[in-house]
Amino acid sequence: MPTLTDDELLQRDAERDLNAELLASIADLEAGRLGRVSIVRGDQVIESPVTKARLAAKLSQARFASLLGISKRTLQDWEQGRREPSGAAKTLLRVAERHPEVLRELGAE
Repeated sequence: MPTLTDDELLQRDAERDLNAELLASIADLEAGRLGRVSIVRGDQVIESPVTKARLAAKLSQARFASLLGISKRTLQDWEQGRREPSGAAKTLLRVAERHPEVLRELGAE
């Protein structure tokens, strides 16, 4: 990406409609086009199974991590593919993926 001069930056910013950009971003988030976690390996995009399980349960990262007994940071590492869940955690994630209603029930308590 080329570096813009100060004048070019000012001109670009003067032409932006930030209100429209924000509204478009909100619409993208609501439609699920943004905010999804994927892992990119070479030219391949891999959806995180951990993220799929959390989204199926309709829980925030903080709540999902709490129900699994892990830190939010650990969950984020799993979702980004930086770390792998342990054996027991993998089993819990399979349950969450196959039966998200169970986690939603626990999350409501």
